[in-house]
Amino acid sequence: MTARRHTASSSPYEAAIGFARAVRVGDRILVSGTAPVEADGSSTPGDATRQAERCFAIIAQAIEQLGERIDDVVRTRMYLTDPADADAVGRVHGRIFGSVRPAATMLVVAALLRPEWRVEIEAEAIMESEA
Repeated sequence: MTARRHTASSSPYEAAIGFARAVRVGDRILVSGTAPVEADGSSTPGDATRQAERCFAIIAQAIEQLGERIDDVVRTRMYLTDPADADAVGRVHGRIFGSVRPAATMLVVAALLRPEWRVEIEAEAIMESEA
């Protein structure tokens, strides 16, 4: 059986709901839906750009804690509450993944868990095998 490793973040929902920020099984890392939550558990204030930057910072930290890099991301899913934020979130995604170019999906949803959240992001990473 393949070992499973977990990592946590400052989200107050991880323990309450019973999920890990990220899970590594073999060469694959799955990062849970990541909202703009600060280290003290409060929401990141500001617009979609600032919130997306915070989401990706949390994602990068989780992936690094499990032994990989943000460049190992092969899939992202971005959930927005307002379609007008698509360009802003897309620009942040492009700055981070412009050379990596993972498969990506951007969806508009009716709401996220907290009304002040404008974006929530999931990611998947796979460690590239050495040839």
